[in-house]
Amino acid sequence: MPKTLRLFIRLPQRCCLTLLLVLSAGGRLAGQATVDARLEHARKYEAQQNFAAAEEQYKQALEISPNNPEILKRLGILYQTEQKLQDSIGVFEQALALQPQYPEINFYVGVSYFALNNFESAIRAFNKELSTPHPHPKCRYYLALTLESEGHIDEAITQLDRLVGENPKAADALYELARIHKNASLRAIQMLHDLDPDSFQLHALMGEVDADDERYPEAIHEYQAALGKRPDAPGIHYAIGIAYWAQHQLAEAENEFLLALKEDSGNVMTNLYLGDISVKQARFDEALRYLQTAEAGQPRLEQVHLLLGKCYQRLKQPDKAEEELLEAVKEDPTDAVPHYLLSLVYQEANDANSSARERAVFEKLSSSADSKKLEEAQRTIKKPQEEPH
Repeated sequence: MPKTLRLFIRLPQRCCLTLLLVLSAGGRLAGQATVDARLEHARKYEAQQNFAAAEEQYKQALEISPNNPEILKRLGILYQTEQKLQDSIGVFEQALALQPQYPEINFYVGVSYFALNNFESAIRAFNKELSTPHPHPKCRYYLALTLESEGHIDEAITQLDRLVGENPKAADALYELARIHKNASLRAIQMLHDLDPDSFQLHALMGEVDADDERYPEAIHEYQAALGKRPDAPGIHYAIGIAYWAQHQLAEAENEFLLALKEDSGNVMTNLYLGDISVKQARFDEALRYLQTAEAGQPRLEQVHLLLGKCYQRLKQPDKAEEELLEAVKEDPTDAVPHYLLSLVYQEANDANSSARERAVFEKLSSSADSKKLEEAQRTIKKPQEEPH
């Protein structure tokens, strides 16, 4: 008779049950230790790209713990890595049959279907993953890619917008959004061209494209062609004015802005550009009229206060100059230019301490700027910003 059996016969029943539980628990612990060892070996083999050896370790772990979804998940990911996509789906589905919402498995199922161009199944899997308590971080991104591949562009944009809303630093999502919108723009431009290559709409649009790329002569050519088709189109003279202003062709820019002013006499940005041109040409009384109109429409626009401050400083009205320049500082504390102008105002008022203080602030802010920014600050020239929406 075996020694263990003889021991059971001699022990009371309660002691026997206790011993059986201890032996069973010990067996489970030993089994789990073996599984953990197999998984660790598999990870090392994967790091070495010895995928065959890693697969063998996972299979041995499954022999010990056949219904373990974590082992099945890792084996499925290994199959994905080896591009054995159908095999990966089979293993993942086996795990999901055990636990339908096991963490991240639905995501990996979706990735395999996506790689197989089975977009309908991929979308279904990604949506299942998103219904779990803690979806894979890339699930919504891959869902958007799949929706786009299936032609559901608006739904893809919705997913990407939501992802960016949750994480504004999601660079991949931002890239996809930009790419989708760019492609849509290119398609629309091509459709406009096919409809009428000499249309007002196409010339106006290409003018915007050229202006955005700082191809200002080409932009002016397109805008003028648009005006030739529709002479009373609002906004075109303003756009031409900006293109001339950006090339420092101030006389031409002023003519276009004056035409734009006839379309909308209270437009903040038109008055601001005209004020800027008048300041550059030392027509300060005239500049005040434009800038005061701009200020009434947009009182928190820093460039308005900056230019007003310069006007008043040159017109020898130091109190008003100081007031406007302090408002400019309030609206944009990082801009060096108003501090430079304030130093001049205080210097002319024989306030050496205040002048030195502002000069120091100017130099501190300018030291962190590039050479182009510093040059602009010293010339006190700055491009007006577009009116906030």
